[in-house]
Amino acid sequence: MGNRVAGKVALVTGAAHGQGRAHAVRLADEGADVIVVDVCAPLPGVVYDSATPEELAETVTQVEKLDRRAISGIVDVRDLDKLKHIVDDAVARLGRLDIVVANAGICLPAPWDQQTPQMYDDVMSINVTGTWNTVMAGAPHLVTAGGGSVILISSAAGLKVQPFMVPYTTSKFAVRGMAKAFAAELAKYGIRVNSVHPTGVNTPMGAASMGQKLGAAIASYDRLAPMFMNMLPVEITQPEDVADTVLFLASDESKYVTAHELAPDAGVTEF
Repeated sequence: MGNRVAGKVALVTGAAHGQGRAHAVRLADEGADVIVVDVCAPLPGVVYDSATPEELAETVTQVEKLDRRAISGIVDVRDLDKLKHIVDDAVARLGRLDIVVANAGICLPAPWDQQTPQMYDDVMSINVTGTWNTVMAGAPHLVTAGGGSVILISSAAGLKVQPFMVPYTTSKFAVRGMAKAFAAELAKYGIRVNSVHPTGVNTPMGAASMGQKLGAAIASYDRLAPMFMNMLPVEITQPEDVADTVLFLASDESKYVTAHELAPDAGVTEF
């Protein structure tokens, strides 16, 4: 255990499993109390396992084993009113909020002509509107605290084209721009805002079912397959690898880093 974010409180969305749990546990291990939320229900159109209430409870258990406090809430990030209610209540109980990690998101891979309006709407509403809602629910508390760090989880697909996922790539470029836009206006309050751009991560979203779906799409035009190749000789990264970047951005070690993209991407965006 360390103290890189000791005495701070963090909000993490999509925290029941995968990257969200890794972020919450890593921040707790370095001294933060956490507010962890997840929809804990089937996600529209996804082929991988959605989060469950039991998984969110396990995230709380892992945080509490580190002698940190955790408050959980089940909410769809598209529901701003409910999200604000959960965050406001948790902040009142924990005393402050310093870190916001907007992690919740979905990916629905398919060739462009197999994407439907519903798929586009679901990806954009969760990945973009949900991220905006998360900042809107959390940022006022950071203003009250006198500063803080907002971390928006984008993707390598927010830095370069990732084929066969037009809505996802669109959403992740939007998240990247959103981070810069919020950074400009929140700077006056001492709040930093940055985006994180991982390569493939070993989470439910990165599961075999997703690989099969993407593989079928690649088969329709395999010339684009190398666009997913990492520069470093690794096939996939771990959630904890991304959590290291989140911790850096949450800590005072990055006190002058804002409106930037950090990419724990194994070089995929340059390859």
